[in-house]
Parts: sequence; structure tokens; C-alpha cells
Amino acid sequence: MKEFINSRVKAIRYALTGWRHVIRTQRNAWIHTLASILVISLGVWLHLSLNEFAILILTIAIVWVAEFFNTAVETLTDMVSPDYNQLAKISKDVSAAAVLIAAAASVIIGILILGTPLVIKIRMLSGN
Repeated sequence: MKEFINSRVKAIRYALTGWRHVIRTQRNAWIHTLASILVISLGVWLHLSLNEFAILILTIAIVWVAEFFNTAVETLTDMVSPDYNQLAKISKDVSAAAVLIAAAASVIIGILILGTPLVIKIRMLSGN
């Protein structure tokens, strides 16, 4: 049992090391961080339902997972193909496209969930 727990602790450490690497090296990760904080904060401020929050959290997670896989693909591609290679470029472009799709979908989902409550809240605050 002790070996199992130790191996799980190591696995979590490795995962956190990977997360730190993405945050330190990927400019878009900072955009994802700010967007994640903003969306969660808006959700709290707007008193979203648990179901709405669950959808937002899942959407945020999908963008992060896409960014992490994109970083992994780019890093591995750079390692195995340090010189320019058309196939390596395609690999990196496709993984970047996955992040773009996830981010675009998350914006649409965010607007669908946050849009109406945000407009109502702003109208209430402005007295209209």
C-alpha cells in the first residue's frame, strides 16, 4: 500500500511539473489562465447554477487539455525533427488548430451561459 501511495505522489509531482512547464513556457497559457479566472469569477458574481458551472468548468478543462497536448506535440516534434520538415510543421499546425477549436467553442459556450445573466446584472446595476 505504501508503494502505491508513493507512486501516486510521484505521478502527481510529475503532472505538476508539466503544468509549471506549460505556464512558464507557453504565452497562450497566460491567456487561458486569465480567461479561466475571469469566467469563474463572473460565474460566482452572477450566481450561476451548479449545472452552468459544471459546463463552464468542463469547457475550461477542455481548453487546458488541448493546450497541454499541443505543448507535448510541439515539444516532441521539435525533439525528433529539429530541422525544418513539412510533416513536422503539419503536426504542430494541427495540434495548434485543436487548441483554437477548443478556445473558440469555449468562447461561444461562455457567451451562451454568461451573456444573458451578465446583461441583466449590468442593467440592474445601472438602474435600467
